[in-house]
Amino acid sequence: MSTADDDLSNTYNPIYNLIRARPVFVTHHETGPLFLAPPFLGPLLFPNADSDARDHCANERTFLSWLRLSLYMAIVAVAIVISFHIKNEPTKVERKTAYPVGLVFGALALACLGSGVAGYVRTVQRYGERRAMVQSGWKTQVVFTVVAAVIVAACVLFLSTNARQAR
Repeated sequence: MSTADDDLSNTYNPIYNLIRARPVFVTHHETGPLFLAPPFLGPLLFPNADSDARDHCANERTFLSWLRLSLYMAIVAVAIVISFHIKNEPTKVERKTAYPVGLVFGALALACLGSGVAGYVRTVQRYGERRAMVQSGWKTQVVFTVVAAVIVAACVLFLSTNARQAR
């Protein structure tokens, strides 16, 4: 490490770094998973060359979008499982289908969270290797397609049970 790196690691101690972990300089990281580089909870410091800062912000926004989608799916799963109704009691069919449909939405919430974390970690690892491309892969497309299909199927299911109830 150079003296500039020593100066930065000695002065780097923001309020949120309660355990005072030393930063991991990504330019000095050679092998292995970047997130498991010692110190384990140390912040990752990347050199800001070209458009790296913009790409990091875009990667974090993408992760936060996945997290938001996961939270929405989890909220919908809980609402379905508890058969949330404001005006009247749920019907027998609604109670019978609530648990499996809620489990599907819960599983999709976990899949969305896993996809977001995996994409974020993979992209940051590639930033460290200076070969990152900000794009979506086939796994992302599969998760989005399954989520969209389940949402449409749930809407059709809810509309059909509501139509039967109106008769």
